[in-house]
Amino acid sequence: MTQRAVERWDEVPLDKVTEMVSRKEVDGGQLSLVQLYLKRGAQVPLHRHEGDQMVYVLEGALLCSAGGRTVTVSEGEVWSVPSGVRHQAVALDDTFQLVIRSER
Repeated sequence: MTQRAVERWDEVPLDKVTEMVSRKEVDGGQLSLVQLYLKRGAQVPLHRHEGDQMVYVLEGALLCSAGGRTVTVSEGEVWSVPSGVRHQAVALDDTFQLVIRSER
């Protein structure tokens, strides 16, 4: 995506990753901001990033695992995942979240 000073979410294309997962992403170079929509039961498989990540749950709840620890992250909560840590999540409800990722 071409970087601009201002992005409008309603102009960012929706990427339907699967029947259960869709997202919109704005790439700012060193940071990415993602609106992520997960239907109940959707699974984000075990993976890792070479940058830090923060997940802010705006609606719904997730069961999240990282570094051998599992937590439930609910509406209004933020889950932080350090760079290089393997993590995964399962949507306990239909979930809407904002994800901030740093690039390394």
